[in-house]
Amino acid sequence: MSESPRVPDFKLSRNLVGVSTSATIAIHERAATLRAEGRRVFKLGLGQSPFPVPGPMVEALQRHAAEKDYLPTAGLPALRAAVAQYHSRKPGLRYTGDDVLISPGSKELLFLLQMALDGQVIMPTPAWVSYAPQARILGRRIRYIHTRPYDNWQLDPDELDRACTEHDGPFLLVLNDPSNPTGCSHAPERQRAIAAVARKHGVVVLSDEIYGELRFDGQHRSFATDWPEGTIIATGLSKWCGAGGWRLGAFTFPPALRSLLGAMEAAASETYTTTSAPIQHAGVTAFAGDTFAPWMDNYVRSSRAILGMLARESALRLRTAGIRVTEPQGAFYLFPDFEPHRARLAARGVHTAHELCERLLQDTGVMGLPGQAFARPSAELTVRLSLVDFDGAGALAEFASEPARLPDACGRVLEAIDATSVWACA
Repeated sequence: MSESPRVPDFKLSRNLVGVSTSATIAIHERAATLRAEGRRVFKLGLGQSPFPVPGPMVEALQRHAAEKDYLPTAGLPALRAAVAQYHSRKPGLRYTGDDVLISPGSKELLFLLQMALDGQVIMPTPAWVSYAPQARILGRRIRYIHTRPYDNWQLDPDELDRACTEHDGPFLLVLNDPSNPTGCSHAPERQRAIAAVARKHGVVVLSDEIYGELRFDGQHRSFATDWPEGTIIATGLSKWCGAGGWRLGAFTFPPALRSLLGAMEAAASETYTTTSAPIQHAGVTAFAGDTFAPWMDNYVRSSRAILGMLARESALRLRTAGIRVTEPQGAFYLFPDFEPHRARLAARGVHTAHELCERLLQDTGVMGLPGQAFARPSAELTVRLSLVDFDGAGALAEFASEPARLPDACGRVLEAIDATSVWACA
């Protein structure tokens, strides 16, 4: 008799038990499957910029396509210097290339940061979908602080102070401004109050500012302005340059945290080694200069203007349908709350945000992500809608000739918003 095939003997790390594919990646793959089946789907799930990568950046990538050598783990010196100069444009901030660490996407750096720091993670919710799973994978203790829509989803400094007082540190506070998923930003006075608490308790702050250039009024205020000694700034090319698939991220550290940068660089050398050489060379084109090149300035200003008009119009239409929406200040997200329609939705078997998204998708083809993916209670009827399912190149072209009007190219998003509104009221 033949023996049964030997089954490998293995055991999953307990930190990975229950961790599933990132919600944003999963929804993107599901959209592709449904479209392949012939379904009409509105892709308001994945937060991918609709705008094309600026031409000069594409040309720079083409010029450096033959670059094949390994670059330093910390990053191409010219790119590190350009990123440092980019952040040094902000009032009161001064960095050098030695303060910057480059990676294939800011996700990797966030993971290495939590691996390098020994302590607890403080996370305001709603929080981007990958913050908490990364902390769980690394076995870090998470302290959630739930924010509230009537407070514009801003972190309450008193609650932060209470968390730091009642629990043992050290602490890492993860902030995202403008926020994914709400599109909201902290008011300057609120940010200063949060920074004062962070200073009081010696909290290290990871300020994820990857949407900073997409604040609609162009007045993004870096958290490092108020807590420069303890703030690490995260940025990249994925959101404001439309280059998500390029995978290039950067962390900028204050001098007081230089040893942390070194520890992360050592860990990076044993994991991803370095970041794609051609993409790093092209990245210099995006960040270089004391001020943005005219082409980049026009691209960013046009992008944020289009997104601002689209977000405001979408929020208005949802509110008209009785859905609660906090006015966003940047990025390309809305985080509506369907609570006013709970009884109507319950009659259709919808009691949780997950059920809401499933039913919305089946009935209308509109894809969204449930609030629970962003660490909100499962019974809360919040949904993140990414206002990105439109022709970005076409919208930029229309905007160039009629800057006061929302481009017709954005119509697909408004169609999805209207379908959602009609569905909620049915």
